[in-house]
Amino acid sequence: MSNPTNARRSDDPLPAGQRLFDNVFLLLALGLLIMLVLYTGWGFWEIYRLPEAPLP
Repeated sequence: MSNPTNARRSDDPLPAGQRLFDNVFLLLALGLLIMLVLYTGWGFWEIYRLPEAPLP
């Protein structure tokens, strides 16, 4: 049986990208963390940019 040159052997280590995309819970955690950081940062930036309220 011939082995194509691009076929993986069973003893080869998996690349880091494939291990990352195979881990569903890690992807879920990363997605939630990225959204939390981006939306929280966006909210703080919007609050920072608000003009001062004129008080009577």
